[in-house]
Amino acid sequence: MTTSHPPAAAAAPARGCPFASQPLSGHQTPTGCPVSQRAADFDPFEDGYQQDPPEYLRWAREQEPIFWSPKLGYWVVTRYEDIKAIFRDNITFSPSIALEKITPTGEEANAVLASYGFALNRTLVNEDEPAHMPRRRLLMEPFTPEALRHHEPLVRKLAREYVDRFIDDGHADLVDQMLWEVPLTVALHFLGVPEEDMDTLRKYSIAHTVNAWGRPKPEEQVAVAHAVGNFWQFAGQVLDKMRQDPSGPGWMRYGIRKQVEHPEVVTDSYLHSMMMAGIVAAHETTANATANAMKLLLQHPDTWREICEDPGLISNAVEECLRHNGSVAAWRRLVTKEVEVGGALLPAGSKLLIVTSSANHDSQQFADADLFDIRRDNASDHLTFGYGSHQCMGKNLARMEIQIFLEEFTRRLPHMRLAEQRFSYVPNTSFRGPEHLWVEWDPAQNPERRHPGLLDVRTPVRVGEPSRHAATRTLLVERATPAAEGVLRLRLVAPDGRALPRWTPGAHIDVECGGPELSRQYSLCGDPDHAQAWEIAVLREADGRGGSAWIHDRLKAGDRLRVRGPRNHFRLDEAARKLILIAGGIGITPVSAMARRARALGLDYQLHYSGRRRGAMALVEELSALHGDRLQLHVGDEGRRCDLAALLAQPEAATQVYACGPQRMLQALEAACAGWPEDALRIEHFASTVGTLDASREHAFEVELRDSGITVPVPADRTLLSALRAANVDIPSDCEEGLCGTCEVRVLGGEVDHRDLVLTRAERETQTRMMSCCSRARGGRLVLEL
Repeated sequence: MTTSHPPAAAAAPARGCPFASQPLSGHQTPTGCPVSQRAADFDPFEDGYQQDPPEYLRWAREQEPIFWSPKLGYWVVTRYEDIKAIFRDNITFSPSIALEKITPTGEEANAVLASYGFALNRTLVNEDEPAHMPRRRLLMEPFTPEALRHHEPLVRKLAREYVDRFIDDGHADLVDQMLWEVPLTVALHFLGVPEEDMDTLRKYSIAHTVNAWGRPKPEEQVAVAHAVGNFWQFAGQVLDKMRQDPSGPGWMRYGIRKQVEHPEVVTDSYLHSMMMAGIVAAHETTANATANAMKLLLQHPDTWREICEDPGLISNAVEECLRHNGSVAAWRRLVTKEVEVGGALLPAGSKLLIVTSSANHDSQQFADADLFDIRRDNASDHLTFGYGSHQCMGKNLARMEIQIFLEEFTRRLPHMRLAEQRFSYVPNTSFRGPEHLWVEWDPAQNPERRHPGLLDVRTPVRVGEPSRHAATRTLLVERATPAAEGVLRLRLVAPDGRALPRWTPGAHIDVECGGPELSRQYSLCGDPDHAQAWEIAVLREADGRGGSAWIHDRLKAGDRLRVRGPRNHFRLDEAARKLILIAGGIGITPVSAMARRARALGLDYQLHYSGRRRGAMALVEELSALHGDRLQLHVGDEGRRCDLAALLAQPEAATQVYACGPQRMLQALEAACAGWPEDALRIEHFASTVGTLDASREHAFEVELRDSGITVPVPADRTLLSALRAANVDIPSDCEEGLCGTCEVRVLGGEVDHRDLVLTRAERETQTRMMSCCSRARGGRLVLEL
């Protein structure tokens, strides 16, 4: 369900005060603003937050996207765009408190830690610039997809061995009997910990989480401190052992070798801190993520059955599990200078709890956000791994492990089901996963008893973010009816009759017109609140690229289509005081959905619809019935044309103008709105690209893919990354803003126009690497190692 968010001016009592709703609590923020009762009651250590953080904070996303928590002493941030902006700016929002104890410990516990020489220093998680990025870049290689593939055989071997132990029992606690142990073993191997030290380190790992993010009782703090102190000392001893032979495998030995080359970057204290923090980061988050994923999938039996029948869905299912119920609930940041976030003016020194699990359920970013949909097109936009320069380096190792675990379970135990139980969680603000996950099945139905060769089948694992081409769903054409001259209206439903994901006005779907190589985007034009069907209206374009002709000539009721989405880059601002909606020709499709939503919300709106002939204008009767006098038809051959200059002559406060139609109409609109406030006009072009370039300032170029033997043109209005994806070359990416380095490609020839914030000046001068999301060619051609 789409939520209407009130404008900040209406909800805040004064500039700089957060959104506040009645009743108030009597508390004040550090800036003297009132605190609502719900904000005052917020307690992340309560069972409600532990069980379901997004649901626990639904009220905040809808009413107070940032609020002051008197109990915690933190500002709590809950919406996607605010949290993404915080991640993006790691200067204003320092990560330095990410590992700070959220519950201060008493003097006795502090004395215990001091007795062990505990001195956890800066790590990649909580380090500021300028130290952070040089260290990150230096230590990145073991996390590349190529390097991670070397760990795949070990993960598969462990998964197979652990399932062997309980496959014939008919029941298991997946956490105790597999999901806690295997990721820890993988983590220790990844770090290069000697086999003889693994059991000791296993005992200590949970203590660090409780110490940093939990709320141990006073009587528990001393015991936790002893465990953390032992963990610290033993981690140092293991590191010293590695130094004696740094030539072996493992990330820590890699770091020791890099220390020899760059002692000023990779210091002793840094290695010791990362030895301890790395075990926790690589182990607990993956163990919890897999337990959360299995719990979620088994709570949705139809979805579980789908991935059992089609393992090709697993990689995207992993992303949706990470989004819907990830293992990282929240991170923390420190405000370094006065800044406004989500309507609240925050002074320097403010502490933030940024609840990424809440952001992952923000309906402004994810359509029908609470729906668990393994075909969700933008599932990998989740913030579970963070974003920008501090995103999780081990994300692809975690993805690989979860995929392999799901492959093993779906192949060998497709008849598995959840047992009756109440789920419990270790109380803390940031990391969550069930302490136990009891499942049961009938061993007599184990597929391998009937098909001995089953275990020889292996699904290729995908290391990295899944291709969006993998997120297709098959829909049935329930009706295909003329909507106007040359316009075909399709009503699409799920073949099994199940509800489809809800969507928001302005959203579109990608339709495979006979195959994935011919994919076209069409705006949804039905009722966003109707979950049983999606509707599109397709204009036959005589000079098109073949997609509309295929739909008109080939499709009929009863046929099946493969589609992706929905996605929305043309969102309606439901907080606007007034809407002026303008459509030309088939551009009415997204605009009609906006008008329907405005009517449902009771907003002040007017709808202007232009066309050459009434008979060629789709949806006219439906629009007239719904909108009455708010609809103005401008029909060319009837002598009624839309005078955009007159319509928009006077800018109107708090008014948004939305338009979709032919390019000439959109250019005229931009001229007519020249005197309006910035961002008052929002346009949807018929042709959509991933990039956001100013094409008038760019030039086209081509890239030769040396390994693939093909040449890909990159138009002036498209990024290299999107052009490669359009050519079905999958490049991993995350921020797509030149911040994170994930989309780096090797350059074999040509001169690069570097625009990223990752490479150093010296690295740029080598002309051997570039970030495909933002950098371009200075000349007309590049040669890439792809």
